Amino acid sequence: MPSTSRNRIFSGIQPTHGIQLGNYLGAIRNWVKQQDQFECIYCIVDQHALTTVQNADEMRRNTREMGAALIASGIDPARSVLFVQSRVEAHSRLAWVLNCVTPLGWVNRMTQFKEKAGKQRENAPVGLFVYPVLQAADILAYRATHVPVGEDQKQHLELSRDIAASFNRRFAEDFFPLPEPMIQAEAARVMSLRDGTKKMSKSDPSDMSRINLTDDADTIASKIRKAKSDSILGISYDPENRPEASNLLTIFAALSDRERADVAAEYESASFASFKEHLAELCVEKLAPINAEMRGLLANPDHIDAVLGDGSARADALARPIVDAAYEAVGFR
Repeated sequence: MPSTSRNRIFSGIQPTHGIQLGNYLGAIRNWVKQQDQFECIYCIVDQHALTTVQNADEMRRNTREMGAALIASGIDPARSVLFVQSRVEAHSRLAWVLNCVTPLGWVNRMTQFKEKAGKQRENAPVGLFVYPVLQAADILAYRATHVPVGEDQKQHLELSRDIAASFNRRFAEDFFPLPEPMIQAEAARVMSLRDGTKKMSKSDPSDMSRINLTDDADTIASKIRKAKSDSILGISYDPENRPEASNLLTIFAALSDRERADVAAEYESASFASFKEHLAELCVEKLAPINAEMRGLLANPDHIDAVLGDGSARADALARPIVDAAYEAVGFR
């Protein structure tokens, strides 16, 4: 049986245009920190993205932009494996095997398909329905032991564990480890700057609702200063009654690596204008260097392609023997 590191992380992110603060605080920043503790495998999951992005030029542009964002944010290709999903055949090879050991009822229970397909369920691509099985293949192809997830992703990881156990029962006991969830920090859910009850998103028609990693220092500061606020003196965490204050407080705490309660205590008597001025300075301090590095990388797309190409070769070297052994276990060899 192929051996793996004792603690190996796998995590993936879709290549989308318009990477914003929510992506950074919810996932990318944590990935950077995890490089010091684990063997890390980070994947730009373009095969998953094909369920919604069906333009070749857009896919290529988005993949490079995501690669630039990850590198600029601190993912070190020398310490972590950073690669593109479609360039490693092991993912799709293993996905078919796992499709054949996954009961239909398990996939039917996945809430994300229902949410994304909505009323267009009959016209939704099959890939969107079996998305969770490919996600399991992404993880299991590397025999990953840990997967960083938010609360809204726990269901998919539980399915991956069930699929791994199903394969093990049928073909080879203990072949796949059951990956453990790593629940992300409290800043995993960043809300809109214009409506604190809605998640920050690139799809929001108002660019003022989000901070993009491609925003320069002046734009970042302006968006924070113009963020929606309320008329209550002092800053406190009360998502139900003060969603905007709570969101800005969460962002401040996350960017400064402080507890939310400590920040709230410091600004409990401050005006919103004063608090936002300090938050704007903090955002510029933390994000402007990422923006500058991203711009430099995007100006040299051949370099990004080379880095991702090298990472994909390294990922293939890890996953190929594991999936070859899985093929042998089911009788394909």
